[in-house]
Amino acid sequence: MSRRKKIYEGKAKILYEGPEPGTLVQYFKDDATAFNAQKKATLDGKGVLNNRISEYVMLRLSEIGIPTHFLKRINMREQLIKKVEIIPLEVICRNTAAGTMSKRLGIEEGEKLPRTIVEFCLKRDDLGDPLIAEEHIHAFGWATHAELDEMIAMTLRINDYLQGMFAGIGINLIDFKIEFGRLPDLNGGHEVILADEISPDSCRLWDRDTNKKLDKDRFRRDLGDVTEAYTEVATRLGILQLNQPKGKPNLSVVTNEE
Repeated sequence: MSRRKKIYEGKAKILYEGPEPGTLVQYFKDDATAFNAQKKATLDGKGVLNNRISEYVMLRLSEIGIPTHFLKRINMREQLIKKVEIIPLEVICRNTAAGTMSKRLGIEEGEKLPRTIVEFCLKRDDLGDPLIAEEHIHAFGWATHAELDEMIAMTLRINDYLQGMFAGIGINLIDFKIEFGRLPDLNGGHEVILADEISPDSCRLWDRDTNKKLDKDRFRRDLGDVTEAYTEVATRLGILQLNQPKGKPNLSVVTNEE
């Protein structure tokens, strides 16, 4: 097997050159980081779980007309995706106060927000991904007015769908972070599409009855059982099945195989 060309390596994923022009291979690592990579660990199986969960979510979103970079899952850790120009913004959608919003605004964590709030951060690890306003985005040309409107509209639609999907399995969607990219079209323009991933690494997911955290906060806050929590999310979604009462989840049992 020929050695693949690495295009980019981030904290949780590696991008390799794809088999065809306009494609990339996205590899999910077991690495976990928090606080701008000041806290690091390797969590066995996390990459496999995030690959499967993100695949499931991307497929569901495609079914309701959300354009995404996802093409297909290649294996346990890799996806084939469309090559896009990433817009240098993190879009954060909040339904309930938690994390930095609670600290920043003095709102008790877990308090339901009066309405869904969409925030933006600049994708700059060296600056700690600072919170920015729409005025910054327009002034510095990080996205056009039309692109930003489209991103906000898609984010709210994604939020509506995911809230319902997770509510159906007893989970509250507290907030999530997504990224978008520009996909060139045949007319010399481009389409804005959903990129990156949607998984417990990028969402806050709390059990509806107990408020147990089933997301990356288990790593950030030293709560333990990180991969077990991710496994629970995947199992509730029907992606995994527990084939032994005391064993590890059977990661080969999945829905929506190609």
